[in-house]
Amino acid sequence: MEIVYVYTRKRSEFGRQCNFSDRPAELHVDILPDPSQALNFIERNPCDIGIQCAHNMSEHEVNTERFEMEVRGINHVEGGWPKDINPQEMEQTSRYRKKVEKDDHYITTITQLGNVMEHCIKQNNSINIYEEYFEEEEELEGMDEAPSAKTINVFRDPSEIKRTATHLSWHPDGGRKLAVAYSCLEFQRAPKEMSYDSYIWDIENPNKPELTLKPVSPLVSLEYNPKDSHILVGGCYNGQIAYWDTRKGGQPVELSVIEHSHRDPVYKVIWLQSKTGTECFSTSTDGQVLWWDLRKMSEPTEKMILDITKKGNLDLALGGISLEFEPTIPTKFMVGTEQGMVISCNRKAKTPAEKIVCTYSGHHGPIYAVQRNPFFPKNFLTVGDWTARIWSEDSRESSIMWTKYHTSYLTDAAWSPVRPSVFLTTKMDGTLDVWDYLFKQNNPSLSLKVCDEALYSLRFQDNGRFVACGSKMGLTTLLELSPGLCTIQRNEKNIATAMFERETKREKILEARHREMRLKERSKAEPSKEEETKDDKPEENMEEMIAKAEKEFFEIIEAERKRREQEVKKQAGDEDQEKEVSEEKEIHLQA
Repeated sequence: MEIVYVYTRKRSEFGRQCNFSDRPAELHVDILPDPSQALNFIERNPCDIGIQCAHNMSEHEVNTERFEMEVRGINHVEGGWPKDINPQEMEQTSRYRKKVEKDDHYITTITQLGNVMEHCIKQNNSINIYEEYFEEEEELEGMDEAPSAKTINVFRDPSEIKRTATHLSWHPDGGRKLAVAYSCLEFQRAPKEMSYDSYIWDIENPNKPELTLKPVSPLVSLEYNPKDSHILVGGCYNGQIAYWDTRKGGQPVELSVIEHSHRDPVYKVIWLQSKTGTECFSTSTDGQVLWWDLRKMSEPTEKMILDITKKGNLDLALGGISLEFEPTIPTKFMVGTEQGMVISCNRKAKTPAEKIVCTYSGHHGPIYAVQRNPFFPKNFLTVGDWTARIWSEDSRESSIMWTKYHTSYLTDAAWSPVRPSVFLTTKMDGTLDVWDYLFKQNNPSLSLKVCDEALYSLRFQDNGRFVACGSKMGLTTLLELSPGLCTIQRNEKNIATAMFERETKREKILEARHREMRLKERSKAEPSKEEETKDDKPEENMEEMIAKAEKEFFEIIEAERKRREQEVKKQAGDEDQEKEVSEEKEIHLQA
């Protein structure tokens, strides 16, 4: 027997919304307490309960999951041919292709794939809603803003024993990567367990280096090849030159033979603008400049000794610590030395003596950086001791402009690649100074404290917007400059040209004046014939001169001692006189 209950509803009520209403509570079930159930529970006595009148509040931290990007290459190979057809035979493939094209399914399949391809192409051709159409106008309006810089990323040395970031090199294709050379430059103070590795960083991923370079000796310098972005050349602490191909891993492809390499650390390596793109040259504090070809690393293709006496003596050579090469002037290059002198050289000279063209002397210590202005190659920047100096090739006796003497040592400098009057300097106190000579010449336009330890290296990106700084403890900081510092201003080139020419002219006038004064002094100093006959007489004996100097010295000391005794006596007399006056006053008061 089945119980069936039929619910009926009017058709007019179908789809009508529900109407809810309040009604009083109804008791459906009443369960009475059972005292026997109390035996199943454990009594808590006493029972502590925390009560507060305020809401419970707590701090929560939420960290989003890190998104890691990985780039992989794919090689496409033509396939899909039947087994009975040889893809190498053009006749078979063309016959099969014609057969397939006549099939009805082929047309429908191509039509379907065409729609997908069309959709992808339209996506690529879609409008960029973030594109700025009036960049120049906006940048010109923002020139009045105060110069500033902000930190974008920080790359830390992954090794346990921290080393100095001695050299930086940007990837030539867009600057997406940064190669950093790490080494300890303190002579014989490097720990035994110190790592030799240097790294290539992806600027968007500071957590882990993209590639680890494993040299035989710590790298002091490292440079990307501007023609082939997979090739890097590095100068080692032991004087060897090595090069890497990033497609083959972190081990060096080839090393220079140590017998034909530098004898000191290779402080600078620069690529040459050659057709093959495999030539470079290097300098070291051993006083040599060596040219290399990666196709033959057994020995240098050419040598040059930095002997300014032009005798070619390696014992008299000055130690090279910085290099400068301008591709637009392929025969000339400049070397900054440990002795505070810049040597201008000509590689294509016929004899070794003629290779040293001239010298510029103006620093009191090693010249850590030499760089030509990218807009005015006749003017170059040097950094040494406590100043940065701007020179002109036309004025050899003195620099045309210079910064003030800082309290901290300067370590590196670089011209802006987009503004002819802007350059940056790093200092031992961890400060990055931005100099804009059109705006201010006495003080930097912007002084930024990057880190607490000393900054050692500096490198501009090609667009002039980003700059990387390396510190003593292996900290590489990536900074972004404000638009005003990386956008050329109206008439800036003309103003900078006039400024450099004016200062060069002033220095030339001063040099001519100094020459005249020296000639006059020389003419006065030339003795007459009578004086020459007197000069022929033997000079005073050395012992008599020493005795005379000692006598004068003791006379000065005795005179000073007497003067001080008189001052003491005079002071004591004044005190006695004051004492007598005070005693007379007391007697007078008592009377």
